[in-house]
Amino acid sequence: MRVVVSVGGSVLAPDLDPERVAAYAEAIERLAADGCEVGVVVGGGGVAREYIETAREIGANEVELDRLGIGTTRLNARLLIAALGDHASLAPAVDTEEAAAALRRDEVAVMGGVTPGQTTDAVAAAFAESVDADLLVYATSADGVYDADPNADPDATQFASLSPAELVEVVLPMSRDAGASAPVDLLAAKLIDRAGIRSIVLDGTDPTAVVDAVLRGDHTGTDVVPVDGEEPSYWTGER
Repeated sequence: MRVVVSVGGSVLAPDLDPERVAAYAEAIERLAADGCEVGVVVGGGGVAREYIETAREIGANEVELDRLGIGTTRLNARLLIAALGDHASLAPAVDTEEAAAALRRDEVAVMGGVTPGQTTDAVAAAFAESVDADLLVYATSADGVYDADPNADPDATQFASLSPAELVEVVLPMSRDAGASAPVDLLAAKLIDRAGIRSIVLDGTDPTAVVDAVLRGDHTGTDVVPVDGEEPSYWTGER
């Protein structure tokens, strides 16, 4: 089973806690030990936002801000690589082609951001599409996809399951509202829809949640299921 896991920076490194990073590395190693081919895309989180806001105040333009964010995602990726040791590629991949090559070498492929204007959400979706991944998992600080921002609307309702096209419809209005928070950005949703990628959006605060979702399909988040999509073979007992 080939899986790409997008780990939000606010999930992996809300602060520089070696135990949290080690726990995520252990979860990824469990997937690899069970026979999964694993690619990981790491976000920037709060540290990236701090750098970006500081740089904005001193006059940096948007491309420069994006590059700061990309640099931070790659720092977070290096933290994870250090925890994975010999299981991972030596350095964060700089594009999906390099990450795919790492998978072919039976390494855990780890990457951060790639290019200005593109979030790690979209990088993960593009990576999953490029390697024909069986599953794409977004480990976020939100427990799935809601019809509104649950942090702002106490009546927001979680979707148990969506089609990729429905995911685009849900995310689209959130992307227009600067005060809203979409669990997956619009470009990522469109790539998932284009490629028909089976996906899960879940609360990744506990890294074992990612293991349960990948190996058994057990989670409390949102399934994004392509029309006529089949369950990954791992979930049906076929390897």
